[in-house]
Amino acid sequence: MALFRALETNRNSNDQLFRDPFAIYFLDKGLKRATKAFKIPILRPLISKIIQKKIPGAFSSGVARTKYIDDLLQKTIAADVEQVIILGAGFDTRALRLHFLRSIPIIEIDHPNTSNFKIEAFKKCIGELPENIIFCQIDFNTQSLEELSAEMKFDFTKRTTVIWEGVTNYLTEESINKTFTFITGFPKGSYVIFTYVHQQLLDNPDSFLGGEKLLNDLKKMEECWTFGFIPGQLSTYVEKFSFTLIEDQGAAEYRNKYLPLRKERGYEFYRVAIAKKN
Repeated sequence: MALFRALETNRNSNDQLFRDPFAIYFLDKGLKRATKAFKIPILRPLISKIIQKKIPGAFSSGVARTKYIDDLLQKTIAADVEQVIILGAGFDTRALRLHFLRSIPIIEIDHPNTSNFKIEAFKKCIGELPENIIFCQIDFNTQSLEELSAEMKFDFTKRTTVIWEGVTNYLTEESINKTFTFITGFPKGSYVIFTYVHQQLLDNPDSFLGGEKLLNDLKKMEECWTFGFIPGQLSTYVEKFSFTLIEDQGAAEYRNKYLPLRKERGYEFYRVAIAKKN
Protein backbone atom coordinates (compact mmCIF):
# COMPACT_ATOMS: atom_id res chain seq x y z
CA MET A 1 0.00 0.00 0.00
CA ALA A 2 2.90 2.38 0.65
CA LEU A 3 4.16 1.67 -2.87
CA PHE A 4 0.73 2.32 -4.36
CA ARG A 5 0.43 5.64 -2.51
CA ALA A 6 3.93 6.67 -3.60
CA LEU A 7 3.11 5.85 -7.24
CA GLU A 8 -0.15 7.79 -7.08
CA THR A 9 1.77 10.78 -5.77
CA ASN A 10 3.95 10.74 -8.88
CA ARG A 11 1.06 11.02 -11.32
CA ASN A 12 0.29 14.34 -12.98
CA SER A 13 -1.55 16.63 -10.57
CA ASN A 14 -4.69 16.60 -12.72
CA ASP A 15 -4.84 12.78 -12.47
CA GLN A 16 -4.07 12.29 -8.76
CA LEU A 17 -6.53 10.95 -6.24
CA PHE A 18 -4.29 12.16 -3.39
CA ARG A 19 -0.70 13.03 -2.52
CA ASP A 20 1.43 11.10 -0.05
CA PRO A 21 4.98 12.49 0.01
CA PHE A 22 5.82 10.31 3.01
CA ALA A 23 5.07 6.87 1.53
CA ILE A 24 8.36 6.62 -0.35
CA TYR A 25 10.29 6.59 2.94
CA PHE A 26 8.93 3.09 3.64
CA LEU A 27 10.17 1.57 0.37
CA ASP A 28 13.38 -0.31 -0.36
CA LYS A 29 15.82 0.93 -2.98
CA GLY A 30 14.29 -1.05 -5.84
CA LEU A 31 10.77 0.19 -5.16
CA LYS A 32 12.04 3.75 -4.76
CA ARG A 33 13.59 3.53 -8.23
CA ALA A 34 10.31 2.22 -9.64
CA THR A 35 8.43 5.06 -7.97
CA LYS A 36 10.75 7.68 -9.47
CA ALA A 37 10.48 6.02 -12.90
CA PHE A 38 6.70 6.27 -12.63
CA LYS A 39 7.07 10.04 -13.07
CA ILE A 40 7.99 9.38 -16.70
CA PRO A 41 4.67 9.04 -18.60
CA ILE A 42 5.97 6.50 -21.11
CA LEU A 43 7.03 4.13 -18.30
CA ARG A 44 3.79 4.24 -16.31
CA PRO A 45 1.91 1.62 -18.37
CA LEU A 46 4.87 -0.78 -18.09
CA ILE A 47 5.14 -0.42 -14.31
CA SER A 48 1.38 -0.75 -13.91
CA LYS A 49 1.43 -3.89 -16.08
CA ILE A 50 4.18 -5.46 -13.94
CA ILE A 51 2.21 -4.77 -10.76
CA GLN A 52 -0.98 -6.12 -12.33
CA LYS A 53 0.84 -9.33 -13.25
CA LYS A 54 2.34 -9.80 -9.79
CA ILE A 55 -0.75 -8.75 -7.78
CA PRO A 56 -3.76 -8.81 -10.12
CA GLY A 57 -6.28 -6.12 -9.24
CA ALA A 58 -4.43 -4.67 -6.26
CA PHE A 59 -3.11 -1.33 -7.59
CA SER A 60 -6.26 0.45 -8.73
CA SER A 61 -8.35 -0.98 -5.91
CA GLY A 62 -5.73 -0.02 -3.33
CA VAL A 63 -5.50 3.65 -4.28
CA ALA A 64 -9.29 3.97 -4.61
CA ARG A 65 -9.67 2.39 -1.16
CA THR A 66 -7.22 4.90 0.30
CA LYS A 67 -9.16 7.85 -1.11
CA TYR A 68 -12.50 6.39 -0.03
CA ILE A 69 -11.36 5.96 3.57
CA ASP A 70 -9.84 9.47 3.54
CA ASP A 71 -13.22 10.88 2.50
CA LEU A 72 -15.15 8.84 5.06
CA LEU A 73 -12.76 10.00 7.77
CA GLN A 74 -13.19 13.64 6.77
CA LYS A 75 -16.97 13.28 7.02
CA THR A 76 -16.66 11.97 10.58
CA ILE A 77 -14.41 14.87 11.55
CA ALA A 78 -17.03 17.25 10.11
CA ALA A 79 -19.56 15.43 12.33
CA ASP A 80 -17.62 16.59 15.42
CA VAL A 81 -15.43 13.56 16.10
CA GLU A 82 -12.81 14.58 18.65
CA GLN A 83 -10.05 11.99 18.20
CA VAL A 84 -8.90 9.29 15.78
CA ILE A 85 -7.49 5.86 16.61
CA ILE A 86 -5.73 3.85 13.91
CA LEU A 87 -5.60 0.15 14.78
CA GLY A 88 -2.80 -1.81 13.16
CA ALA A 89 -1.52 1.47 11.75
CA GLY A 90 1.31 -0.05 9.73
CA PHE A 91 2.65 2.53 7.27
CA ASP A 92 -0.57 4.56 7.21
CA THR A 93 0.42 8.24 6.87
CA ARG A 94 -2.98 9.91 7.30
CA ALA A 95 -1.87 11.62 10.50
CA LEU A 96 0.70 13.58 8.49
CA ARG A 97 -0.76 13.98 5.01
CA LEU A 98 -4.39 14.90 5.78
CA HIS A 99 -4.60 18.60 6.64
CA PHE A 100 -7.96 18.27 8.41
CA LEU A 101 -6.31 16.06 11.08
CA ARG A 102 -3.65 18.54 12.15
CA SER A 103 -5.59 19.71 15.21
CA ILE A 104 -7.10 16.30 16.02
CA PRO A 105 -5.50 13.92 18.54
CA ILE A 106 -4.33 10.79 16.70
CA ILE A 107 -3.54 7.50 18.46
CA GLU A 108 -1.70 4.93 16.35
CA ILE A 109 -1.59 1.36 17.65
CA ASP A 110 0.75 -1.29 16.26
CA HIS A 111 3.41 -3.88 17.05
CA PRO A 112 6.64 -2.37 18.49
CA ASN A 113 8.76 -3.42 15.49
CA THR A 114 6.50 -1.72 12.96
CA SER A 115 5.84 1.28 15.17
CA ASN A 116 9.54 1.95 15.86
CA PHE A 117 10.43 1.62 12.17
CA LYS A 118 7.68 4.07 11.29
CA ILE A 119 8.75 6.60 13.93
CA GLU A 120 12.30 6.60 12.60
CA ALA A 121 11.07 6.99 9.01
CA PHE A 122 8.90 9.95 10.00
CA LYS A 123 11.81 11.57 11.82
CA LYS A 124 13.95 11.30 8.70
CA CYS A 125 11.39 13.03 6.50
CA ILE A 126 9.94 15.67 8.85
CA GLY A 127 12.27 15.90 11.86
CA GLU A 128 10.25 16.36 15.04
CA LEU A 129 7.01 14.39 15.22
CA PRO A 130 3.75 16.38 15.50
CA GLU A 131 2.50 16.71 19.06
CA ASN A 132 -1.01 15.50 18.17
CA ILE A 133 0.21 11.97 17.31
CA ILE A 134 0.68 9.32 20.00
CA PHE A 135 2.34 6.05 18.98
CA CYS A 136 1.16 3.16 21.14
CA GLN A 137 2.92 -0.18 20.92
CA ILE A 138 1.26 -3.49 21.63
CA ASP A 139 2.14 -7.15 21.30
CA PHE A 140 -1.24 -8.86 21.05
CA ASN A 141 0.35 -12.09 22.29
CA THR A 142 0.94 -10.54 25.70
CA GLN A 143 -1.42 -7.54 26.03
CA SER A 144 -5.02 -6.65 25.20
CA LEU A 145 -6.42 -3.37 23.90
CA GLU A 146 -8.16 -2.88 27.23
CA GLU A 147 -4.83 -3.21 29.07
CA LEU A 148 -3.13 -0.85 26.63
CA SER A 149 -5.88 1.75 26.92
CA ALA A 150 -5.70 1.64 30.73
CA GLU A 151 -1.91 1.98 30.64
CA MET A 152 -2.00 4.88 28.14
CA LYS A 153 -5.09 6.48 29.73
CA PHE A 154 -7.22 6.62 26.58
CA ASP A 155 -10.07 9.13 26.83
CA PHE A 156 -13.31 7.19 26.36
CA THR A 157 -15.43 10.33 26.76
CA LYS A 158 -14.42 11.71 23.35
CA ARG A 159 -16.32 10.93 20.17
CA THR A 160 -13.81 8.81 18.28
CA THR A 161 -13.29 7.46 14.80
CA VAL A 162 -11.48 4.14 14.74
CA ILE A 163 -9.78 3.19 11.47
CA TRP A 164 -9.17 -0.52 11.11
CA GLU A 165 -7.75 -1.05 7.62
CA GLY A 166 -6.26 -4.21 6.14
CA VAL A 167 -6.45 -6.24 9.35
CA THR A 168 -9.69 -8.20 9.86
CA ASN A 169 -8.90 -10.76 7.15
CA TYR A 170 -5.88 -11.94 9.17
CA LEU A 171 -7.80 -12.48 12.42
CA THR A 172 -10.17 -14.96 14.01
CA GLU A 173 -13.83 -14.27 14.70
CA GLU A 174 -13.03 -14.19 18.42
CA SER A 175 -10.37 -11.49 17.93
CA ILE A 176 -12.73 -9.41 15.80
CA ASN A 177 -15.48 -9.68 18.40
CA LYS A 178 -13.06 -8.56 21.12
CA THR A 179 -11.97 -5.55 19.06
CA PHE A 180 -15.54 -4.47 18.39
CA THR A 181 -16.26 -4.84 22.12
CA PHE A 182 -13.32 -2.50 22.79
CA ILE A 183 -14.57 0.05 20.23
CA THR A 184 -18.01 -0.07 21.85
CA GLY A 185 -16.44 1.70 24.85
CA PHE A 186 -16.43 5.02 22.99
CA PRO A 187 -19.48 7.29 23.24
CA LYS A 188 -22.51 7.75 21.02
CA GLY A 189 -21.56 9.53 17.79
CA SER A 190 -18.29 7.58 17.43
CA TYR A 191 -17.46 5.73 14.21
CA VAL A 192 -15.54 2.71 13.02
CA ILE A 193 -14.20 2.52 9.46
CA PHE A 194 -12.95 -0.95 8.63
CA THR A 195 -12.05 -3.19 5.73
CA TYR A 196 -12.88 -6.82 5.21
CA VAL A 197 -12.89 -9.46 2.49
CA HIS A 198 -15.96 -11.18 1.12
CA GLN A 199 -16.30 -14.62 2.71
CA GLN A 200 -16.83 -16.07 -0.75
CA LEU A 201 -13.18 -15.36 -1.55
CA LEU A 202 -12.09 -17.77 1.19
CA ASP A 203 -14.69 -20.36 0.22
CA ASN A 204 -14.16 -20.12 -3.56
CA PRO A 205 -11.05 -18.07 -4.53
CA ASP A 206 -11.64 -18.59 -8.26
CA SER A 207 -14.84 -16.55 -8.08
CA PHE A 208 -12.86 -13.27 -7.94
CA LEU A 209 -10.16 -11.75 -10.13
CA GLY A 210 -6.75 -12.45 -8.63
CA GLY A 211 -8.22 -14.31 -5.67
CA GLU A 212 -6.55 -17.70 -6.06
CA LYS A 213 -3.14 -16.22 -6.94
CA LEU A 214 -3.28 -13.84 -3.99
CA LEU A 215 -4.14 -16.53 -1.46
CA ASN A 216 -1.44 -18.83 -2.85
CA ASP A 217 1.14 -16.02 -2.72
CA LEU A 218 0.19 -15.31 0.89
CA LYS A 219 0.68 -18.96 1.80
CA LYS A 220 4.18 -18.89 0.27
CA MET A 221 4.97 -15.95 2.58
CA GLU A 222 3.53 -17.96 5.49
CA GLU A 223 0.62 -15.56 5.78
CA CYS A 224 -3.02 -16.57 5.74
CA TRP A 225 -6.32 -14.80 5.34
CA THR A 226 -8.54 -16.41 7.91
CA PHE A 227 -11.75 -14.40 8.14
CA GLY A 228 -14.34 -12.76 5.94
CA PHE A 229 -17.85 -11.37 6.27
CA ILE A 230 -20.87 -11.97 4.09
CA PRO A 231 -21.89 -8.40 3.15
CA GLY A 232 -25.61 -9.01 3.61
CA GLN A 233 -25.02 -10.07 7.22
CA LEU A 234 -22.75 -7.17 8.24
CA SER A 235 -25.52 -4.82 9.38
CA THR A 236 -26.84 -7.41 11.84
CA TYR A 237 -23.32 -8.12 13.08
CA VAL A 238 -22.44 -4.50 13.97
CA GLU A 239 -25.84 -4.00 15.61
CA LYS A 240 -24.73 -6.50 18.28
CA PHE A 241 -22.15 -3.91 19.33
CA SER A 242 -24.56 -0.92 19.31
CA PHE A 243 -23.44 0.31 15.89
CA THR A 244 -25.49 1.15 12.82
CA LEU A 245 -24.02 0.34 9.42
CA ILE A 246 -23.90 3.50 7.28
CA GLU A 247 -22.06 2.36 4.16
CA ASP A 248 -20.57 -0.89 2.89
CA GLN A 249 -18.97 -0.74 -0.54
CA GLY A 250 -16.98 -3.26 -2.52
CA ALA A 251 -13.80 -2.47 -4.41
CA ALA A 252 -15.64 -2.36 -7.75
CA GLU A 253 -17.92 0.37 -6.38
CA TYR A 254 -15.30 2.66 -4.90
CA ARG A 255 -12.96 2.06 -7.83
CA ASN A 256 -15.70 3.11 -10.26
CA LYS A 257 -16.44 6.13 -8.09
CA TYR A 258 -12.87 7.45 -7.94
CA LEU A 259 -11.26 5.98 -11.05
CA PRO A 260 -13.93 5.97 -13.75
CA LEU A 261 -11.42 6.76 -16.52
CA ARG A 262 -8.74 4.24 -15.59
CA LYS A 263 -9.20 0.97 -17.40
CA GLU A 264 -7.29 -1.32 -15.04
CA ARG A 265 -9.22 -4.28 -13.71
CA GLY A 266 -9.21 -4.55 -9.95
CA TYR A 267 -10.20 -6.50 -6.88
CA GLU A 268 -13.88 -7.03 -6.24
CA PHE A 269 -13.63 -9.02 -2.99
CA TYR A 270 -12.17 -6.26 -0.78
CA ARG A 271 -14.72 -4.05 0.95
CA VAL A 272 -14.86 -0.92 3.14
CA ALA A 273 -17.55 -0.30 5.73
CA ILE A 274 -18.38 2.52 8.13
CA ALA A 275 -20.65 2.21 11.14
CA LYS A 276 -21.81 4.75 13.76
CA LYS A 277 -22.23 4.17 17.50
CA ASN A 278 -25.84 4.47 18.64
